[in-house]
Amino acid sequence: MYFKRLIDDYLSEWATRESRKPILLRGARQVGKSTVVRHLGERFTTFVEINFERQPEYKTLFGVNLDVSRIVSQISAMYGKPIVEGSTLLFLDEIQACPEAIMSLRFFKEEMPDLHVVAAGSLLEFALEELPTFGVGRIHSMFMYPMTFDEFLEANGESLLKAARDNATPQTPMPSPLHEKLIGLLRTYMLIGGMPEVVVKWVKTQDFLLCQEVQDDLVISYEDDFPKYRKKVDPMLLRLTLRSAAVQATKKFVFAQVGGNYKAGEVKKALEMLTLAGLLVPVTHSDANGLPLGSEADRTYRKYLLLDSGLMLRWLNLAIGNIKSMTVHILTSSVADLVNKGPIAELITGLEMIRYQSPNVRHELYYWQRTAKNSLAEVDYVTEYQQKVLPVEVKARTQGGMKSLWLFMREKRWTEAVRCSLENFGAFDYTDKEAGGVIRHVLICPLYAISRMRAAME
Repeated sequence: MYFKRLIDDYLSEWATRESRKPILLRGARQVGKSTVVRHLGERFTTFVEINFERQPEYKTLFGVNLDVSRIVSQISAMYGKPIVEGSTLLFLDEIQACPEAIMSLRFFKEEMPDLHVVAAGSLLEFALEELPTFGVGRIHSMFMYPMTFDEFLEANGESLLKAARDNATPQTPMPSPLHEKLIGLLRTYMLIGGMPEVVVKWVKTQDFLLCQEVQDDLVISYEDDFPKYRKKVDPMLLRLTLRSAAVQATKKFVFAQVGGNYKAGEVKKALEMLTLAGLLVPVTHSDANGLPLGSEADRTYRKYLLLDSGLMLRWLNLAIGNIKSMTVHILTSSVADLVNKGPIAELITGLEMIRYQSPNVRHELYYWQRTAKNSLAEVDYVTEYQQKVLPVEVKARTQGGMKSLWLFMREKRWTEAVRCSLENFGAFDYTDKEAGGVIRHVLICPLYAISRMRAAME
């Protein structure tokens, strides 16, 4: 069962280029990297897949030297299929298990430019850190994540509903029955998340408990990987840090809350490792006076999002015990409570904001908060739109409940903002009397339409 992924179009475009570089597909374990490459392989006359963990004998081909003509010829002989430039896709999976193969990618571009080569791996970022060279300029990286809400809709056969949503605007919002249906599907997505194996289980069974079993297996497999980090970080510290990140999700991360009497420097290293592994997504404070946002980033103020809402709930279950009440809250609470109480809505918003952008770049998330002592002002996300800073608030309140947003816009002199909620598409103007009557323009973007946020601004 294959579900279309957003990255498919980018891979297809790469495959048809007259000139191309080998692709290194990067992302956390189990997000679907191998599956999308196999799907791409269906368009080629020949598809050759080498998995260096399951087939370690292929490592020896890269140990002699990095003459790719020889390597390809020997792979062809061992695999029993011809490898022909222009009609074969060569897939080198779990490539982190063979560092020499990673180093060889640069020579495919130089010596066999017409051969389509894709490589992927788990914990790949760790392997790249240890390589003396990485072929800068000769290898093209693509970054992959769990399934978005749009992909979840398609997987559940809701392409017509998605099309109707894509045609909605602040001036012509969704009809009420379709709006309510999308809210219901988003509630499900919050619990299921976007890990492909879990989504497949949901599509087949519509059973939350069976999906939780798959999620628990994924959590165990991720934590079973932690001993592979042993040279750098204590595996127990990684478990504690990840579970603490679930508890602290969307809040400024406090090292002391990890527990275990670990020093702040040790926890910081654990956070770095979990980020490299793709399990955590940092959201960094920026003063946001202009672009680029990273130029005013302060990494001492950081929040962390877990890579997937469904997995976050399972890690949260490990950290604090029974979370049945949270599950009931997600499925039954009012839309205002669902957005305002708990981190799920804010987490979904941030993850979606990253995943709909081009996979050709590693994107970062930023937020703003007033760092003055005893100040509580904070804007959930700040991003870029038409060469300007765009604040994004995840709220389900009246205008009077958005004091942090008005303060931010007043201080920075911005006039455009987005409110993400479970309201229908809409917009309103706010007259800021404290700024002399300046008009603030606010787009209301439903949480089920983050992919349409920029389009709705136009």
